[in-house]
Amino acid sequence: MSTLFDLTGRTALVTGARRGIGLAMAEALASAGADVIGVSAQLEPEGSEVQRRVEAAGRRFTGIRTDLGDRAAVYRLAEEAEAVAPVDILVNNGGTIARAPAAEHPDEMWDRVVQVNLSSQFVLTREIGRRMVDRGRGKVIFTASLLSFQGGINVASYTAAKSGLAGLTKALSNEWAGHGVNVNAIAPGYIATDNTQALRDDPVRNDAILGRIPAGRWGRADDLAGATVFLAAAASDYVHGAVLPVDGGWLGR
Repeated sequence: MSTLFDLTGRTALVTGARRGIGLAMAEALASAGADVIGVSAQLEPEGSEVQRRVEAAGRRFTGIRTDLGDRAAVYRLAEEAEAVAPVDILVNNGGTIARAPAAEHPDEMWDRVVQVNLSSQFVLTREIGRRMVDRGRGKVIFTASLLSFQGGINVASYTAAKSGLAGLTKALSNEWAGHGVNVNAIAPGYIATDNTQALRDDPVRNDAILGRIPAGRWGRADDLAGATVFLAAAASDYVHGAVLPVDGGWLGR
């Protein structure tokens, strides 16, 4: 059974790896045996927390600083990553969120969120994915959201982008499943990260959210570890186009 989850000899590219969910995903993949290429706009050149955790697991770490809001930089990222090693596992986790009522949601906010959360992820996946298709194997994992299924409040651009990721997951899986490439997504629930700090600081919203979660608590970043390894490993070889909620039961409520 352990061989189904063994990533020894594989290389994983994880965007948004500096903190939060991406950091937990990178650590989980390294613990399962993968070398990690970690990407973040603010990634330290040396001595980052993600580097420390990956190397503590006995795996090789390469850091690449990239702003996913810069289309040209995303193209460069694909080339730099493949120059390190052929990418076996692509985890599209990097993202951003901006909150404003829809009637006051400026174009600049919309453009930035959609570029980082959707357009850049398509470009990177296309560039890495075509190489996976040529090699006849690969795993692509998107970080979707509960807002891939629901509308949210004051997050029109984020909801649109995350809904787009759910559709993109299915579209790519239709084209690439026959070439040995799995494309799936994880939809985290309410996870205690920087992105949800404002919600946790609002007593009314915090209590409303907790009251809806059957598990009775906010998620932790490491709650995503098992799903990440599963979708990256041989255990999920017949799983294509799935959007897997890891939400403490929120969507089942």
